[in-house]
Amino acid sequence: PTRRSSDLGEVYYSIKSFPTYGKLSNRQTDDLRTGVRIEVDPKKKDPLDFTLWKPAKPGEQSWPSPWGAGRPGWHIECSCMINDILGEQIDIHGGGMDLIFPHHENEIAQGEGASGKPYARYWLHNNMFMFSGAKMSKSLGNIRTMRSFLEEFNGEIFKFLVMSVHYRSESDFSETTIGNAISGLARIYKALAVAEEFLETPADEKFTSPEVVKFTE
Repeated sequence: PTRRSSDLGEVYYSIKSFPTYGKLSNRQTDDLRTGVRIEVDPKKKDPLDFTLWKPAKPGEQSWPSPWGAGRPGWHIECSCMINDILGEQIDIHGGGMDLIFPHHENEIAQGEGASGKPYARYWLHNNMFMFSGAKMSKSLGNIRTMRSFLEEFNGEIFKFLVMSVHYRSESDFSETTIGNAISGLARIYKALAVAEEFLETPADEKFTSPEVVKFTE
């Protein structure tokens, strides 16, 4: 299901050769064309066609191929890792909701186009981190790296922050939510400390009732 651009040595995946393209996002190809900004490329049969192989630019790392020196398209990376390590089919595939289209749609087209088998049994797409109500963006300058976070806080605080909301819900990253995560962790560790102290305390000091003490022993 490919088309080669003879003048530049590029290879494209023709989505028209994959009838179920768009099934992950539950959208028709016409909706995908109008709902997403796509750069018009005269070398493609369809604007949604995607690159499988790109010719090398001067000074760029490249590998030999039947189409000349170049490199694979960026959607190929995940498909190759899955096929090499896990095989033609996997049980669970994860990722952010922003990857459903086009990245994961293209992964499915590549994987199932090559094997003829279902690519993944289940898809788990997590929602986005919001920074004080706004989406993280370089243009807005509201980016916080994990490295800088760990310089100030323990990594368990970030884990608790992520796990405190459903994976399909937006997670807000702010001073308030960080404080809530710290408080939540403190309650857990306090309960653990009390439980450990309780277990280490002799039974006759835990309860005043002889019947209860006898039962626990």
